[in-house]
Amino acid sequence: MAMIKVVFFDLDDTLVDTSRLAEMARRNAIENMIVHGLPVDFDTAYSELMELIREYGSNFPHHFDYLLRRLDLPYNPKWVAAGVIAYHNTKFAYLREVPGARKTLLRLREAGYRLGIITDGNPIKQWEKILRLDLGDFFEHVIISDFAGVRKPHPKIFRKALKAFGVKPEEAVMVGDRLYSDIYGAKRVGMMTVWFRYGKYANAELEYREYADHEIKRLEELIGVLEREEGSNKEVHPAGR
Repeated sequence: MAMIKVVFFDLDDTLVDTSRLAEMARRNAIENMIVHGLPVDFDTAYSELMELIREYGSNFPHHFDYLLRRLDLPYNPKWVAAGVIAYHNTKFAYLREVPGARKTLLRLREAGYRLGIITDGNPIKQWEKILRLDLGDFFEHVIISDFAGVRKPHPKIFRKALKAFGVKPEEAVMVGDRLYSDIYGAKRVGMMTVWFRYGKYANAELEYREYADHEIKRLEELIGVLEREEGSNKEVHPAGR
């Protein structure tokens, strides 16, 4: 077996605590729209917004405009601005790394691993999270699907990432919270996989669980997983590296 040289991470709910943040930001947005005159009660407006997000996706840029249409209200830039401001203020004030993320990255770097990110999403939004949390220096390459033109679990995005580092699939590990896009995707190209059972997908997509070589509930557990892998490799190759 090859030695692991590169550790890839997903971004949302693997390094950045995204789900909780997004929910808080959306709630605050609706509340602020109501404060500024939106003539609808909170529950009605919030459930319409959530339905809209399910239909159009979370990166859709016109959530609040469409919300007014769905509520049969006239377009009002003041209400839209109130929503946008509260949404962004919340995201900037409460953006957090997943517990243990920085410590884990530091330890991996000290142990000599090369680090990368493979994430879906809007490239500017994803970079904004990485830079705001001051995590950019840890990563040699950040591969963002919308920029690469292909999304996880498509093999091409994982192959692009491996090529960027110049390593074989068996020399890399993928760590992510999504069994389908992260774990199944990486396993299909021959990478080692670590399912981080965290966030809103902790009990989802379990039909793909067999593709996870390891499961962890805390990010810090990753160090032990890699040490055990290295240990079993060293027994096979007594000379180590």
